[in-house]
Amino acid sequence: MSAIKSKITAQGQVSIPADIRKKLGVGPGGVIEWVEEDGKIVLRRAGKYSSDDIHKVLFPNGPPKGPPVDVKKAIAKRMRERYARD
Repeated sequence: MSAIKSKITAQGQVSIPADIRKKLGVGPGGVIEWVEEDGKIVLRRAGKYSSDDIHKVLFPNGPPKGPPVDVKKAIAKRMRERYARD
């Protein structure tokens, strides 16, 4: 892709070319992020929630305590308890 140029207005606003908006999947009201990565400024579509936001919702009191749960064993135990016949 060749370089696409935009002008900055007196208010510091920039128009994003239609091709770039299409590639980012953003339109009016969409949110983008300007991020510095390895000395370059990168433009990308902003996610609605960051991983920190999700972590705070899932674990409001901090990370869970104790050893990790063995999911397969926990499911098997629950199935035995629920479907056990007398």
